[in-house]
Order: sequence, then C-alpha cells, then structure tokens
Amino acid sequence: MDIGLARTFLEVIAAGNFVSAAKRLNVTQSAISLRIKRLEGMLGTRVFLRVKSGTELTPAGRQFERFARSMVKVWEEARHQVTVPEGYRDRLVIGGQYSLLPRFVLRWLGRLEETLPNVAFRIEAGMPDRLIREMTEGVVDMAVMYRPQLRPGLRVEKVFDGHLVLVATDPKFGPRLDERYIFMDWGPEFLAAHEAAFPNNPVPRTTFAIGALGLNFVMRSGRAAYFPARLAAEHVEAGRLFVVPGAPTFENPVYLVTQTELAEDLYLAAKGELLHVVAAAEAAGQAVLEGATEET
Repeated sequence: MDIGLARTFLEVIAAGNFVSAAKRLNVTQSAISLRIKRLEGMLGTRVFLRVKSGTELTPAGRQFERFARSMVKVWEEARHQVTVPEGYRDRLVIGGQYSLLPRFVLRWLGRLEETLPNVAFRIEAGMPDRLIREMTEGVVDMAVMYRPQLRPGLRVEKVFDGHLVLVATDPKFGPRLDERYIFMDWGPEFLAAHEAAFPNNPVPRTTFAIGALGLNFVMRSGRAAYFPARLAAEHVEAGRLFVVPGAPTFENPVYLVTQTELAEDLYLAAKGELLHVVAAAEAAGQAVLEGATEET
C-alpha cells in the first residue's frame, strides 16, 4: 500500500475533516477525497462517515487506524536507518518548538556533536501537535516543547520550570497595560491566567502567535509583552528591556518528549547534554525572575 494513503488517513483523523486535512497537507480537498476513496477501494470498505461536525470513523476505520500508524512508523524507521550518513553508526532526529530553537535545541546540538562523534543529526521545527504526530510516526526521536500531548510510546519529562515575565522598552511602563502592550499567545493556560490577572484590562489591539519571533519587533517598536525570562535575560542585562514592576509572572515549563523505543544509551547521553543547556538557561532566567520579585 502507498504510505501516502495511510498518512492521509491519519491526517484526516487528526484534523477532524477533509478541509482541515487538506490545509495541513497543503493539497486540495478533492485530492484528499480521491486518496480516501482509493484507500477504501483497496480495503473494500468505507473508513469515514460524513457527519455535521466533520468526519467520523467507521468500525472498519477504527480497526484500520492502528495498522495505519504501524505502517507509517515502520516505514519511517526503515527510512531513518538507511539514511544514516556513511561513517556514522546512528542518526538522531531532534525536534523543537520554534521559540525553543535558539536557546535550547541549537545549543543542545552543539554539545551533542562534541559528545556523540559517531552519531549524525537532523533538526526539525514545528508546533507541539506536529512534533508529537511526527514522533508517533517515528520521524522524530526527541523533542523539546511546551504543553506536549501524551501519546502511547512516548516518554514525557519536565526539564525546565520556566516563567513568563512582562518586559518593556520603557523603564516607566507599569502593570496597568496600555496601548503599547502586545498580547503574546503562549497557549490556553497562559490566556486563562492572563485574563484572571488582568480582568478589567481591554483586549489588546495587537496579538502575536509567533512566540519568541516577536521579541525583536517589541524592542524595535518600543512596546511591551510577556516573554520567557530566560529569553529576555540578555536584553534586560544590556538595558534594552526592563522587567515591569508589579506585573505578575506566569509558569511556562519546558518538556522533553522521547520515543520509548530509542536506545537507552543514546537517550541518556542526549538527555544529559540537554540538562547542561537547561542549567545555563535556568541561571539566566532566575536572575530576571529575582529582579522582578525585588521590584514588586
């Protein structure tokens, strides 16, 4: 069977309907329909029912789901093994949420290249849902992210007790948010905590859902926003940003997600190097957090 058909089938399950699956796969809805029709022709039965909310698996579809996941995972594991560059004994694919790439993943990679000379590496970036999906399919071995989804075959560990702090380019900016404030969307938990902390504050004019990529804009335009303490640390130290006195801080932990089938020696070595990177990030973030506490 074409692995692409199995991938499309799983994507429709994850997306909930053909339209969303088409957007995620960057194809037309008709292409998705044709692929599912072809799959159903090969299986000799329907796998989806159209319902008001989107799509629903038939009993046959529910049975086929576990086989589809197994097929995709076996294929990816095989591709993983045959693409190990000559001269190396193994290959480690590391994923990271976009805002965690500069200060976690890339620094982690630098240490790994030194301590694991016989291992080749590949770096993937994405949002948690994509990274988790690629891990269940065997594409990614380890990943760091916020708010991971629990899935069978994956090990989830909190490695960093991060915090979000309110920083501004104006040292006189106060906790009563004004038009210079940009709301950074750090996920549903942050949204709920933010609404509780600022119940009477009007909805900000501008909202960013790009994580750490918004930091340069905030500094260039003279604005204020919530960012991870570790990320703001060097800018606070250099006087480019200031921790807003009296503003609440919010928890923002970072997690390491690992395939349970990853070789134990490789897992332990890679995790150990990540913890070294985490220790440096904790020191930087704690300095900013202590500064915020002193000012309040």
